[in-house]
Amino acid sequence: MPAKFHTAIVCTIISLTIGACVARAQQPLAAPTPDQRDARMKWWREARFGMFVHWGLYSGLAGTWDGKPVGTKGGMEWIQQRVKADTDTYAKKAIPLFKPTPDFARQWARLAREAGCRYVVFTSKHHEGFALHDSKVGDYNAGSVLHRDLVKEIVEALHAEGLKVGFYHSVIDWHHDQYAYELSKQLPHPLKGQPYPNGQRDHAKYLDYLHAQVSELMSNYGPIDVLWWDYSSQDFQGDAAWRASDLMKLVRTKQPGIIMNNRLFRIPEAGFTGMGTNAISSQLDPKYGDFITPEQHIPATGMPGVDWETCMTLNTTWGYSDHDHAWKSDETLIRNLIDIASKGGNYLLNIGPKGDGSVPAESVKSMQAIGAWMKINGESIYATTASPFAKLDWGRCTQKKLDGGSTRLYLHVFDWPKDGKLVVPGLASKPVKAVLLADGKALATSVENGGVVVSVPAEAPDKIATVIALDIEGLPKITK
Repeated sequence: MPAKFHTAIVCTIISLTIGACVARAQQPLAAPTPDQRDARMKWWREARFGMFVHWGLYSGLAGTWDGKPVGTKGGMEWIQQRVKADTDTYAKKAIPLFKPTPDFARQWARLAREAGCRYVVFTSKHHEGFALHDSKVGDYNAGSVLHRDLVKEIVEALHAEGLKVGFYHSVIDWHHDQYAYELSKQLPHPLKGQPYPNGQRDHAKYLDYLHAQVSELMSNYGPIDVLWWDYSSQDFQGDAAWRASDLMKLVRTKQPGIIMNNRLFRIPEAGFTGMGTNAISSQLDPKYGDFITPEQHIPATGMPGVDWETCMTLNTTWGYSDHDHAWKSDETLIRNLIDIASKGGNYLLNIGPKGDGSVPAESVKSMQAIGAWMKINGESIYATTASPFAKLDWGRCTQKKLDGGSTRLYLHVFDWPKDGKLVVPGLASKPVKAVLLADGKALATSVENGGVVVSVPAEAPDKIATVIALDIEGLPKITK
């Protein structure tokens, strides 16, 4: 097909799609009541553990450009920006290396379920601009290039394993020829500082494209549970940058139960105090999103009053690299999960598959180790709330209300007491019973020195984190 006719058809499709989307988005959506919002957020708050997947053209490059490592640490999903490649050069090198196997999606889904994850969020499009679905707007996508709808394959595999589904979708686009990167001094772009190679750009045309692709993703794959936007800057965000309010209305119209993060915005009301990954605060107006996204760190005292989710890598890169071997230990990963749950948050742990979709052996091992721990101790993570204690020197605590008004405290012991006595300081509530989750063995309890003491075996059943379920009367009463 001649290029001019292909372009005309694509533009027509975009115009028709956007017309329908805008018509729906302009109809105001009633703000949910607190009860309605709580009902929508219930599954997510109870899930506590999800798997993140960064996968795209960058995965086949594996951190290598022109035969040389681009780096041994850091995000290789940004390799195009790291090497300052224009999109044609990048695509020419990357597309031949991106060869998904027929069963990659089933492998991901089974790994997530075996790890104890309740949901999976994967990249429908990263900053490089290559969409994984069979898009009818544009030709830089899996449908046009690979003649496959990778999003469909992944969604079906996840649903087959009973997992909730989320899309990570970048509003940044290093491929689209109307994405006006000069409008921001803070957002990354491979050609940042250089003039547009194709003359002056019309960012509104890119926004039409962005909204049209999001409309496809929200329309063609059944129920979608999470939309994980990425990302905005202080000088380019919200309605001015992305027509964010209309975008959110479009999404909620098509997927009323969906949960969205806060990264269409970069303002204090949306939980941001600056540009760094640590520049966040416990403030979120629900009109800007449902949850805040600490990246690569766990807030020291959690984020009371808001829903939050720490996203983190298994090594130091989100996208696969042959050169990054800084893998976190099983102890670190399991204790991170516990720490986050004890502070009332969710843990979204990333795998970076290779260009063929296979998951690195180190990642598989780590996820399986978490799964083995969760198989025994999962009840101490799922559907729990934050610890009533400000600090516990020996570990962490989560809690769960029980029928009849009592409370179960899950004591996650990192440092096993040498004298056989686990002291729960300042707990003034009457203990009812205590058991080891590892084997169901009952443990004796006593009240001593203004706290509760649990008598434990000489050796910890689990060297990383042994969990004791301690039932108490009523709600926890803490005196110090």
